[in-house]
Amino acid sequence: MSPTRLTEASLHAARSGTVLPTYNRETTRVGIVHIGPGAFHRAHQAWYVDTLLHSDKRWAISALSLKSAGLRDALKDQDGLYTLIELGAAPRARVIGSIREMLVGATDADAAFARLTARDTRVVSMTVTEKGYCLNAKNELDLGNEDIVHDLANPSKPRSTIGWLVEALRRRRTAGVPPFTVLSCDNLPENGVVLRKALAALAAARDADLAKWIEGEVVSPRTMVDSITPATDDGLRKRAVELTGLIDVWPIQREPFTQWVIEDLPAMRDADWQSVGVTLAKDVGVYDRAKLRLVNGPHSTLTYIGLLRGHETVADAMRDSQLAQFVELLMTEDLAPSLGNPEGFDVAHYISAVLARYRNPGIRHLLSQIAWDGSKKLPVRIVVTIAEALRAGRPVHRLAMPLAAWMRFISRQAKAGVAIVDPDAARLAEIGKACTGDTRADIDRFAACEAVLPAALLSDERFRRALEAAYAKLASPQSALTTELST
Repeated sequence: MSPTRLTEASLHAARSGTVLPTYNRETTRVGIVHIGPGAFHRAHQAWYVDTLLHSDKRWAISALSLKSAGLRDALKDQDGLYTLIELGAAPRARVIGSIREMLVGATDADAAFARLTARDTRVVSMTVTEKGYCLNAKNELDLGNEDIVHDLANPSKPRSTIGWLVEALRRRRTAGVPPFTVLSCDNLPENGVVLRKALAALAAARDADLAKWIEGEVVSPRTMVDSITPATDDGLRKRAVELTGLIDVWPIQREPFTQWVIEDLPAMRDADWQSVGVTLAKDVGVYDRAKLRLVNGPHSTLTYIGLLRGHETVADAMRDSQLAQFVELLMTEDLAPSLGNPEGFDVAHYISAVLARYRNPGIRHLLSQIAWDGSKKLPVRIVVTIAEALRAGRPVHRLAMPLAAWMRFISRQAKAGVAIVDPDAARLAEIGKACTGDTRADIDRFAACEAVLPAALLSDERFRRALEAAYAKLASPQSALTTELST
């Protein structure tokens, strides 16, 4: 007997072990509009909301894609249901029912504005990537952006996320409806602050009174989100059928670990978010820094040293006992001190959770992909911490290793004629080809990449000695960590 399509009517046929919505979806009310309902949203925020709906029916989601009809067309015959597979040692399947409505801005504008201006809609969240905010180099709204120019000329027919939000807020104000909370769930520094300023900037270009109202009334909390969400492929579709017995044209997958931190503002107390695992924090910055330094920094370290030692995935690299030991030492001795002693944040527990994530055999996270864009990632993941450690008088010999490994990796790729994926790829390829293996000369060549090797840092003899020692050791990657682990 062939499997049936996942729908509301076929849920009873799901295989034992599949976690299903036990609430009545028909009695839920849409309280959230989410702009940009891609895989991460469906694996992350929609999962939290699905859990919340079992106790609070006010928070179902209207998924609004501004241009693409892909999600709507894929899930309309599934009643908006889809399968989430958690990729642990033993994969688990859960059917998510929190998305009650799917709209496309380009074709459903009237319905989308009706939902955005409805009194029941109290949160508008978004995952639209940094590009979706139409910002300039100063992280401020780019009034010359093509979509923003269009939205100023045609405010009732917006193209940009910022344009949609400002027009919806204007309509709510005109109708006497309180503003919704705007919730950025993108990895953008100070995302809530940046978003609110962008809204006010666009509003100011239209109507000074509207801008003043947005500045005074609209709440935009800072947030931090985290969970690895690999792309959907045919292999996942097959696995979904095997686990649930139901055909799902667009299942999604993620690691078991997930984190959502939201600034603890009164507007976020309207629902019991903490009961479903959301952290409400007075200082979201602590969690941002912890992610950058204790997740992303070690990730880059595993990546560049791991690739030099012949590993393919993060899990492979963690099975290298020397490398795993080095990364744990880096986290506890060098990266954790840079966080200070944040109140209410258990650093040791967080490190244990991160190491468990790295070891997860269910996630095939390729080091070659994490290695992309190193010249942009390393400054915020490692370099800032090195500068702080030097000011505090802490050692930097371990912190220098990922930078040295990155340089060795770039040189290896360039000499092998392998394309370097990086915004500065052309210059890096030229530097890598010119490297001879002479430690001082090679480092001087990479000094041209000032974001990674700032002149002020290289002029500090403590760092220069540490970097030269690390670079020299990594000429033999297999033995490079032996000395580090014995000191």
